[in-house]
Amino acid sequence: MPTRRSKRSEPPPLAPIRLGPEIANNLAAAERREWWLANGRGGYAGGTVAGTLTRRYHGLLIAPIDPPLGRMLVLAKADATATAGGASYPLFTNRWGSGAIAPEGYRLIEDFTLDGTIPVWRFRCGETVVEQRIWMEPGADTVYVAWRCDGAATLSVCLLANGRDHHGDTWPDGFRPDIATDGTTLMVTAPGRFALTVAVAGGTAEARRDWYWDFALPVERERGLGDRDAHLHVGDLSLVLEPGKWAGFAAGVGDVSADLDAALRRRIAWDRVVVARAAAAEPAFAKAPDWVTRLILATDAFLVARPIAGAPEGKSVIAGYPWFGDWGRDTMISLPGLCLATGRAEDARTILETFARFVDGGMLPNVFPEGAADRPDYNTADATLWYVEAWRAYVAATGDEAALRAVFPTLAGIVAAHQQGTRYGIGVDPADGLLRAGEPGVQLTWMDARVGDWVVTPRIGKPVEINALWYNALAAMAELAERIGGSAAPYREAAEKAKAGFGRFVMPDGQGLYDVLDGPNGHDASLRPNQIFAVSLPASPLDAATQRAVLERCEGPLVTALGLRSLAPGSAAYCPACRGGVPERDGAYHQGTVWAWLLGAWALAHFRVHGNAKAAQATLAGIAAHLADAGLGSVSEIFDGDAPFTPRGCPAQAWSVACVLDAWRTLATAPSAPRRPPAPRRS
Repeated sequence: MPTRRSKRSEPPPLAPIRLGPEIANNLAAAERREWWLANGRGGYAGGTVAGTLTRRYHGLLIAPIDPPLGRMLVLAKADATATAGGASYPLFTNRWGSGAIAPEGYRLIEDFTLDGTIPVWRFRCGETVVEQRIWMEPGADTVYVAWRCDGAATLSVCLLANGRDHHGDTWPDGFRPDIATDGTTLMVTAPGRFALTVAVAGGTAEARRDWYWDFALPVERERGLGDRDAHLHVGDLSLVLEPGKWAGFAAGVGDVSADLDAALRRRIAWDRVVVARAAAAEPAFAKAPDWVTRLILATDAFLVARPIAGAPEGKSVIAGYPWFGDWGRDTMISLPGLCLATGRAEDARTILETFARFVDGGMLPNVFPEGAADRPDYNTADATLWYVEAWRAYVAATGDEAALRAVFPTLAGIVAAHQQGTRYGIGVDPADGLLRAGEPGVQLTWMDARVGDWVVTPRIGKPVEINALWYNALAAMAELAERIGGSAAPYREAAEKAKAGFGRFVMPDGQGLYDVLDGPNGHDASLRPNQIFAVSLPASPLDAATQRAVLERCEGPLVTALGLRSLAPGSAAYCPACRGGVPERDGAYHQGTVWAWLLGAWALAHFRVHGNAKAAQATLAGIAAHLADAGLGSVSEIFDGDAPFTPRGCPAQAWSVACVLDAWRTLATAPSAPRRPPAPRRS
């Protein structure tokens, strides 16, 4: 495959994210900050800096037991107690249903660092400092937990396992595994489900079988969900710590090795390759600020294997950790930042080709199944249009005309299906060339919250960003067709008609665009960020004056340092915070909540209007401080609409990371004046 090669550049060294005792010894602050690890298979691990479990999704190993993404919590905790200088020190903390915090091991944390992707704790145990690290094996359902110290100490480690769906509640009667040990290896086998192997380094293992009940999960309580859990005590490890030598264990579903030093070297090398590959592909990254390098490293967590029939090497994107699977819309929006910006063009092609197999009726799935028996859902009006844009970006970055020729019939079929009409009322209105979409009871745009039968933001009619994407897709198809010697004329003609029709979105006062045209109640003038895409996408249907008007209309009410509000304050439906139970949160999800992924589009729109790449790049810098909050080293899904913009939703979200990173890269290499793609011309 032809690829544009860049002069090799050395990546900058990545400084650890460091938290001192003012955060680590403050329970609220330490629980707010979480570490998350991923293995490239959809499996993950996560917890708090304090060491408590505050979510049902926290644990040391959540593995895809039911492929492709039926994930289960298999190892919950490894609670260690150190003995040094004749005294015992708990290196863990638990919250209980009674309200008790016991023990309070977080008070012993001298500092916490995120070293690359590896969380590192240093505990003060009298005159001895004990260090703990946790990491995952890339490409395997294996986690490593290791300790070392600067003196002499012993550790007793209590292992707590489970066998529940990572979304679900524990059912003790349904988890009665066989537990066996040979002294250095512990086997926990749930017949017909999984076998967890724990291999010990620097110590011994003894089997146990007793339940620990009533763990309190305060974040789940805040989210209006079940807030109690229980875990099975399956074994105790006895470890001897010697200066400079690792002791601990590897735990995995499948074969594992207790060679901790080799495993740690592999993880560190993997992280370095992620950063170095991006810097080699894009020299601007070699001079990037540390927070941008952090985003590069964060991208790796979201790229996962997605083997399917006929494509065992298929790949996809996890939309967010811990609870999302792979979504069509999120994948295509994220793909340029996750893959093209980071030197992973082969992965981009594999993802695009994997998704091509699921195009049906000219549509890309919105949600992929987690279990093998589930079917994809196609309730999306925009994922397919983002798919066309992702192909345009891929071909522009790589020049891969062979892949383009192979997929072009699929892309042409997508356009034809939209012109003829497809599911959910999606189709072109011949009167104005615009796409209409929507049926009662169905959510089709990215503003897709639904509570029971209540679609919070139905947006039936002609949504502004759908039509910006439609025009952009037609312009892209003309470019792609011409590239392989095909006829561009039909696409240019359709684009010209859509562009003329798009003028209907301009509000009578010229100050911005309608959010939806021709809805059940007429035009919707709600001030939302969706109109930004009519400025930021490669092909814009607006003239320069209208682009500027859109930017000015949105800037004050919608733009924050962490993203764009989904609805302007002062609107009747505006919600200042996205919290409470499921109905309250879903009702606020797109009604003022700040979305980080929109910040990338804002920066690109800013550049297109003002032509100042540095000023546009500066609008992204608010993300830097956030990387030391919430999901450490990553970017949250959403934030409250009002200050102080508390992080909410998934603590690590693919498009939040990818869109900010790709915008930073685009602006770092931009000319002094904005690049404006030529308007589609008639042939």
